[in-house]
Amino acid sequence: MKQTYLDIFKELNSIPRPSHHEEKIADYLCRFAERHELRYRRDARNCVVIEKDATPGFEESEPIVILNHMDMVCAVRNDYLRDGRKFNPLTDGIRSYIEEEKKEDGSIVRWMKAEGTSLGADNGIGLSMALAVLSDDSIVHGPLEVLTTTNEEDGMSGAEALSSDFIKGRRIINLDSEAYEEITVGAAGAYLQTGIWKKNVLNTPDGLSYRKITLDGGLGGHSGVDINKGRCNCIKELAGILNRMDGFGLYICSMDGGSANASIAAAAEVVVAFEEQYALQLEKALEKERLRLMDRYSDTDPALHLGLEITGPMSQHLANARDILNCIDRLPCGVIEMRSDMEGVVMTSNNIGVLQTGDTCISLSCHTRSFDDRTMETVGKSITDTFRGAGADDTKLIMNTGAWMERSDSPLLKLTCDTFRDVLGFEPRKVAMHFVLEAAYYVQKYPGAEIASIGPLIIEPHSPSERVNLNTADNIWKVTVELLKRLAEK
Repeated sequence: MKQTYLDIFKELNSIPRPSHHEEKIADYLCRFAERHELRYRRDARNCVVIEKDATPGFEESEPIVILNHMDMVCAVRNDYLRDGRKFNPLTDGIRSYIEEEKKEDGSIVRWMKAEGTSLGADNGIGLSMALAVLSDDSIVHGPLEVLTTTNEEDGMSGAEALSSDFIKGRRIINLDSEAYEEITVGAAGAYLQTGIWKKNVLNTPDGLSYRKITLDGGLGGHSGVDINKGRCNCIKELAGILNRMDGFGLYICSMDGGSANASIAAAAEVVVAFEEQYALQLEKALEKERLRLMDRYSDTDPALHLGLEITGPMSQHLANARDILNCIDRLPCGVIEMRSDMEGVVMTSNNIGVLQTGDTCISLSCHTRSFDDRTMETVGKSITDTFRGAGADDTKLIMNTGAWMERSDSPLLKLTCDTFRDVLGFEPRKVAMHFVLEAAYYVQKYPGAEIASIGPLIIEPHSPSERVNLNTADNIWKVTVELLKRLAEK
């Protein structure tokens, strides 16, 4: 049965699919293949490839791969409740809706958004288009493989573990780009790691006052695409605030912040205990910090809020909290270097993603990106040294993937540009982006692979403000259908 990509996207968003929890969406892909009587394979990491025979007459064409990932960054607005309760990304689906914007020339732009969470258009819209192609027998194509990977957003372990024979095609259309008028021909490498401290707890003295200090309302966003926009990283800022209050005799009982390694931390909080004599000084110091934050982030994070509230007592505090806060203060956060050859493009950056107090340990993640692999590893290893210098008991390297640049003479790129021009009337820009794509794994794992990455306009991915321009999505659909036909004919 033929399905539109929007119908399929609605089905995808009814299934929870945060990174590391893709079993249900992988099940859906397998059922989709069975429903359409298509061959499929699923590996141990839940990556799925669905194969469709060529349109009659094009059986001898080179096989084509359409590549997407099935996981999403599930960012949730702090005040969002799902039917009166806290939203659970492991059990609750995404609720989307469409808003229409009337332009001055009378045209209508349709935006799809989500209720209180990120939308999952990254990369759900691209995946939905790939599945819509599989469901539509009127589309002309050669032998087709739709490959969908897991954990793209938090380590790329799915792509890394793919077997060398999992796909046959070497011409790959990646529908995971977010800039409609561009073809992504290069992507930064990534060095994602976590520092881990065992919880060193001591009993908290009796008779203390307890407060929860929160810094929230940050705009957040994609830690690659948005890293050069000057937005507040709430983990970094709150650590600095607490370090400037070192003379108040604070006992730090817990500290948490951020929602995903690949997102700029839009919120953070700590619970502190102190002698009541310091209460007024604490309030005055926080008011001074509020004014500083307002002055610094009024343009980028207008809803940023530093809050203080009374909370219940906690019997223990973190004896090594100051070491971790000082570590955060010393870590680079944001743009480290800009590219000299591409205006406005970041060369190297680092994002502090998630700070979490667990049952037995405290963890802190850093996501370093760079177009220069050597620089990336140098920065990444210096962060490892900073973790260890602050007493971290362990460090874990989650991802170390190199940068990727497609060949300038790639026939696939030329054909894709020609298709844009003929279908949409404009020549797309070829750009290298400061986000990470799985492409680096494919050019290493599948020799001769050519990759063109395209997609609709997606604004604020990895944040509750995420939205996709459906007018551009409709046009990317047209380009994809025509590109498949031209590839078959070649």
